[in-house]
Amino acid sequence: MLEARALSKKYDEKYALNNLDLKVSAGEVYCLLGANGAGKTTTINLFLDFISPTSGEALVNGVNVADEPVATKRALAYIPENLVLYPNLTGVENLQFFAGLGGEKPAKPEVVQLLTEAGLQKEAFDRRVAKYSKGMRQKVGIAIAKAKNAEHLLLDEPTSGLDPQASNEFAQLLATLRENGVAILMATHDLFRARESGTHIGIMRAGELVHSIKSEDISLNELEKLYLDTMKSTVYA
Repeated sequence: MLEARALSKKYDEKYALNNLDLKVSAGEVYCLLGANGAGKTTTINLFLDFISPTSGEALVNGVNVADEPVATKRALAYIPENLVLYPNLTGVENLQFFAGLGGEKPAKPEVVQLLTEAGLQKEAFDRRVAKYSKGMRQKVGIAIAKAKNAEHLLLDEPTSGLDPQASNEFAQLLATLRENGVAILMATHDLFRARESGTHIGIMRAGELVHSIKSEDISLNELEKLYLDTMKSTVYA
């Protein structure tokens, strides 16, 4: 489980995140919606220990990230908006390298299987990543997460810039991971993808979680109205 308990991050006198409570259990996809500066990326960065909380706790499997940053990272995989891979290495070589950093040393047949399961085209396996599209790089990221056997996946705007087909393919990969019991926390601006892929949706405004709902309890039209109404009352300095 991923869990935030009264989690807050303050810069000078302004809260980037204020008193956040949420839980993401195995097999759930929790999608965070909100404008830029709403606190979505701050939330993810706190779970990754990229920044330290002002107060409260970010927990991975019940362990406080601030107390055990190395141990909790072993259970996490992270795919940012723009995944950084080594451009002069192939997809196979990137996967072998990053899996090695996590303590795994998959042989090439296993690497090929992981990339295949992630939906990467066979002809791209031995092509330099510099020639990959964003969607192809995201698939390598999914393969890296699978190689790590990560229990939890953190995603920051993973479908931004993807065409509809690539976005749909990515959603199918998320569905497979969810079926395999991975807990997924995703920051996104994509209301459609949040409604279709998420099991839970949170709407954030000015560092606070204003609404938290089950996806099955709201239609896309209702979600759009709720989101727009929430954003109307947003005031940023």
